[in-house]
Amino acid sequence: MSGKKERILMNAKAMDHALAQMAQKIVSDCKDNFALIGIRSRGVPLSKMIAAHIQKITKKKPKVGILDINLYRDDLSEVSSQPILQKTEIDFRIEKIGIILVDDVLYTGRTVRAAMDALLDFGRPKYIKLAALIDRGWRELPVEGNYVGKKVKTTADQVVKVLCKETDGKNEVVLKSHFSAKGGSASGGNQRK
Repeated sequence: MSGKKERILMNAKAMDHALAQMAQKIVSDCKDNFALIGIRSRGVPLSKMIAAHIQKITKKKPKVGILDINLYRDDLSEVSSQPILQKTEIDFRIEKIGIILVDDVLYTGRTVRAAMDALLDFGRPKYIKLAALIDRGWRELPVEGNYVGKKVKTTADQVVKVLCKETDGKNEVVLKSHFSAKGGSASGGNQRK
């Protein structure tokens, strides 16, 4: 018998505050032309929320795109035998502009590597920076976030779940731990991010 222990890392107010801070840093760093591209799935609503904060600051709405990375993953066979491909929606040219990739959780760095590979098929941006709401550590590739909402120390058996109102009905970040009946931790279902 096993159980799960949950702890709320961010409620809706804390999440909004973190996204507002990230938007402020993006605006102060990226004075030239830039766009936000959300990595499916939770990076998409987060990119829209950051864009709304940027619009409040600059009075100008930034371009926002959506990127599906499933075919670029190096762990595709581990994730699913039949991956669900979703549409990439980038209706603007990325050449000569800055791109801010937006993801929910920065973990191993493999999702970001796949996103950069996918993005470069659309052209060569002026630069690519990374915005992640949560950095949970455990990197396998040399990837760091430029704009991070919160750094969280985790164990290998924990899962960080970002919930967004658009997809989940509420804004919240939850840390889940898995425990076996003997009180030790059991392996969790972490996705390779």
